[in-house]
Amino acid sequence: MRNYLLLMMIAGAVAYLCTPMARSLAQRLRVFTPIRTRDIHSQPVPRLGGIAMFIAIALALMVATQMTFLRGIFEGSGAIWGILLGATIVTFVGVVDDVWDLHWTLKLGGQILAAATVAWLGVRIVMLPVGGLVIDSVFLQYIVTIFLIVLTMNAINFVDGLDGLAAGVAVIGGGAFFLCTYWVTRFAFPTDYSNMATLIMAVMIGACVGFLPHNFFPAKIFMGDSGSMLIGLLLSSSAIAATTQIGGDMFNRANGLPTFMPILLPLAVMLLPLLDLTLAVLRRTARLRSPFSADRGHLHHKLIDAGYSHPKAVLMMYLWSSVVAFGVVAFAFFPWRWVLAVDSVAVVVALALTLHPWVARPGEDEPLERH
Repeated sequence: MRNYLLLMMIAGAVAYLCTPMARSLAQRLRVFTPIRTRDIHSQPVPRLGGIAMFIAIALALMVATQMTFLRGIFEGSGAIWGILLGATIVTFVGVVDDVWDLHWTLKLGGQILAAATVAWLGVRIVMLPVGGLVIDSVFLQYIVTIFLIVLTMNAINFVDGLDGLAAGVAVIGGGAFFLCTYWVTRFAFPTDYSNMATLIMAVMIGACVGFLPHNFFPAKIFMGDSGSMLIGLLLSSSAIAATTQIGGDMFNRANGLPTFMPILLPLAVMLLPLLDLTLAVLRRTARLRSPFSADRGHLHHKLIDAGYSHPKAVLMMYLWSSVVAFGVVAFAFFPWRWVLAVDSVAVVVALALTLHPWVARPGEDEPLERH
């Protein structure tokens, strides 16, 4: 654990120190997020924060290559290098998009290229944990893997609408995923519990934590598409690696957990971004608009419109991310009956807090208060 925590701290420190430099670069290049009717911020904010996050992640991974404990991850296959190369591609595409505002087809092409690189170098879905269904076709493995990576990149991009939201959700979801993959791997392989998914989550969490002080309300810099797509690629790639390396049989050996846990956990970690993406696509398609067209109908917009302040809306999204991600992870540590009871209470509390502005809002036909 201490090796992962050290790498997390290195990534966090590098991201924290590099973010002001990324902000200065964005100001010199005049790369600011435009003020649009759907946006919450009222002043131009520089972006390109994803550059600092990428530098932190890449440097932490270079340090990891020198750790004896983790050396097998880098020498055993090219999978980890495929993730880093895919991250490089998607960060470059994101920077170009942040500076010149690429057409959505070009950005999608870059996302597909990055995802294909990850799949080509070894991180592919070869088996569905539910039922142990094996995907024999290599072509189909590529298609499913690329689809899931691109889907997650866009989901994180969609949820990146408030100061500190995307980075915070990534820390919460990644933290839950980190704890579970570490614990399951350690109990399944007591002599060697190094794991690529756990490593990727450690450096991603560190980079996001280091970036958050500059990005939380009021944000001094945004991560931009370079950061949101980077987070999406790392989350999805590590989830795919985990479902391949940490199969249902390993979960059963660790704590007698059902075989659907390996696929349920990644979905729980990314549930909030994926839900927001799904609702956006359905909403825009119903209005005969492109799914990639922007609007003001995201979950965080609904919270703001209900009366939540900017930081409180972000904290509410953090709450739901924590309830879902850690609520599922808890099944790996505690008896399911206890977890189910606590999860039920947590959902009720979160739901009550979320709906409070609507319930507390006075009716339109209520008489005016006398003064």
